[in-house]
Amino acid sequence: MTPHPTQEPAQERGRRRRATLLDAAVTLLTQNGFTALTHRAVAQHAHLPLAATTYYFTSRDHLQAEAFAQLIHNELHTTRTWLTPHGITALPDHLATTDRARQLSLWELYTHAGRHPTLQHIARRWTDGCRHLIATAHHLTPDDPRTHLLHTTMTTLWLQHTVEQRPLDDLRTLLHTALKNTLNTPHPLPTLPP
Repeated sequence: MTPHPTQEPAQERGRRRRATLLDAAVTLLTQNGFTALTHRAVAQHAHLPLAATTYYFTSRDHLQAEAFAQLIHNELHTTRTWLTPHGITALPDHLATTDRARQLSLWELYTHAGRHPTLQHIARRWTDGCRHLIATAHHLTPDDPRTHLLHTTMTTLWLQHTVEQRPLDDLRTLLHTALKNTLNTPHPLPTLPP
């Protein structure tokens, strides 16, 4: 039996419904953190029945992991748009145009993942993805120690600015200094004495 021409197939409707729930979960996650992420809250935010969330996400842990993974995917896409063309020097301009509350939520989620082994591997995707983007932007390899150093510098300054609201000019100066010193360092880096 073929479906009615105006009816979409059940599989497509199911994919769309799951995506709607996941979008709602990501929104709640970024606004209020993991504690706000319940099946009931997601269903209400998505304007769908509670049974839909429990059908697609069998437990709260499953819902949190899927929402966190989608959030990391979205953030890597956003980071790629500003980091790849300009490298880490674009961070101050990015922070100047970014919603601070959202950034605070992202960092809270990242540190929250450290307490939950099921979320740690998802958090590593963010770190590995950012390192890959930095390597590409600065013509390095992801496993180059300079890539790790630039990533650590970028994330530390990003976190400090987000939490402490330090001046962007200070951040810009530190990034330029880090880039100059890191990229002018020969590879492999000299070994430290024991």
